[in-house]
Amino acid sequence: MTALLLVRHATTAATGRRLGGRTSAELDARGRGQADAVAERLADVPVAAVYASPLRRTWQTAEAIAGPHRRRVRELPGVIEVDYGAWTDRPLGQVRRTKRWPVIQTRPSRVTFPDGESIRAAQARAVEALEEVAAAHRREAVVVVSHADVLKAAVAFFLGQPLDLFQRLHVGPASVTWLQLDPDQPPMLLRLGDDGPLDAARFARRTSRSGGRSRRAGGAASQATDSDEDPARRRR
Repeated sequence: MTALLLVRHATTAATGRRLGGRTSAELDARGRGQADAVAERLADVPVAAVYASPLRRTWQTAEAIAGPHRRRVRELPGVIEVDYGAWTDRPLGQVRRTKRWPVIQTRPSRVTFPDGESIRAAQARAVEALEEVAAAHRREAVVVVSHADVLKAAVAFFLGQPLDLFQRLHVGPASVTWLQLDPDQPPMLLRLGDDGPLDAARFARRTSRSGGRSRRAGGAASQATDSDEDPARRRR
């Protein structure tokens, strides 16, 4: 059985403001702190390998994690961000006003981004890449650093969840999702979007944010500050 530790990259200056996508954005000051924090949390895990999407923000997060383990970061193109095509790096306010937006909210499995790829295609390539990593690292723990939509779509597949419901999953910046893969057993999800212990103040922020935004936007923007690249989840 392979322990896949799926890490979403830490924040950039675009987080919560722009759609993001396949850009050269680097971690901001907050993101660098988040990367160091997740590296510290994983420092005692017997990590056999660290893989990352080839984009700069994922690579920087992966380098922080790999440091304590003295591992080199390996490129994993199959978990690169969704190709948002003409929507890449557009302000969220603009894409929310497009005619395609309602379809993204209700049936993301049918969406192909203008001059980009479909969410179905992104899910398929990510699943294939993770299966290959698991096959290469039997009985080992492996870190894979990727992007919110890509990770959620892959987890949805392994859970047998319809892709149209994948935005019900949540993975915050620099969070860890622990997925166990065994060729002879059903996949098992042990943790989802884990980014540390809860405390009263943090829990209050989460519930207040979700409630306030859902009233203003019918629930569509309830996670808008949490991701720079999950178009339906943050209801961009």
